[in-house]
Amino acid sequence: MVMDMNLGQKSVPDTVELEFVPTARDFVAISRERRRFSRGGRREYWMIGVASAVAALQVLLMLTGQNANVGLLVGLVAFVALLLVLPRLMGRAMQRLAARNGVFRAVVTASGVTVTTDHTSTTVDWVAQPRYRETPELFVTFSDTKGAIAFTMLPKRGLSDPADVDRLRALLDRHITRG
Repeated sequence: MVMDMNLGQKSVPDTVELEFVPTARDFVAISRERRRFSRGGRREYWMIGVASAVAALQVLLMLTGQNANVGLLVGLVAFVALLLVLPRLMGRAMQRLAARNGVFRAVVTASGVTVTTDHTSTTVDWVAQPRYRETPELFVTFSDTKGAIAFTMLPKRGLSDPADVDRLRALLDRHITRG
């Protein structure tokens, strides 16, 4: 006689499949999520804040008729604008590279993720990318390196059934850390 020790617990399927074409919007979302939790990304937010504060101080000096450094103000505004637009620029560049590979097919299992395209195939074990983030449009797994450079995108639109979103989330939660 075999007893089920998982009484009352739902079993999570061991495989979820996706099929998608990466978009620039996907890469922008990944870049923003990476900024939110990586050390380098938090540093970028800190730099935006400091540069914005110094720029505001320069504007205040100009408005009060005191000696302000216009060159510094222009440089700070350009610097902040660049940091804010950088995810979009990177997203478009990465999408152009990904477009060369055509349709992406991902299979998520208990051991990791395998992504296959018309020209490549890559398998990533959970040890290599042990954490993930979820946005309204996608799941993305990240490496635990300092800058979280390596990632795998799993867009929700690539799932064949809306119920697969919950299945994929449960599978990721079972094997890697949300964060």
